[in-house]
Amino acid sequence: MRSDSYIPEHLSGRNRRLLYEWRTLEDRFGGRNDIDVSVSRTNADGLPVRYLVDYHIRSICGVEQVEKLGEKGVSNPPLFADAFQMEIDLPASYPCVDGAPVFRFLVSDSQGLPLPHPWHPNIRFFGDMAGRVCLNMDDSYTDIAWGVDRIAGYLRYDLYHAVAEPPYPEDMQVAAWVIRQGEPNEWIYFDQD
Repeated sequence: MRSDSYIPEHLSGRNRRLLYEWRTLEDRFGGRNDIDVSVSRTNADGLPVRYLVDYHIRSICGVEQVEKLGEKGVSNPPLFADAFQMEIDLPASYPCVDGAPVFRFLVSDSQGLPLPHPWHPNIRFFGDMAGRVCLNMDDSYTDIAWGVDRIAGYLRYDLYHAVAEPPYPEDMQVAAWVIRQGEPNEWIYFDQD
């Protein structure tokens, strides 16, 4: 089913917001080559509560010697991937302040095999929370499409916060690499082709 088959006036407040988000995502990303957004789960009324976002953007997905990360004298050039997958989950309390959308890159496929995920100070690379994205979003009133666009800027390294001060990087180890090696060696300035 498509979003244009719903009439907003016939929907409850939450469902009306879900429809707004769906239509905004379709309008902004429909037909683009670099970002593809699809619905992966719906609620009982057929409105999306989870999306899968495929980014076809070349970006850093790790470093050559991750086991030596932070060691003095070890040069650690970046590794690249051309595609990343992210899920957006909308909790039951969305769009309330305590129900912000959850943006998370997939780090493994359905068989548990590793998938490339971004190496970026505002995206968790290590640990149980690997793939989690920090948007530094103050409230839940910003539309989801804004977040999808912002994360594309992360992948291109147009946007990042690597300094250990508020709002703080999501992954401090990656942030340290950005400051100590990525910026000085200009590795975070790369071609998108």
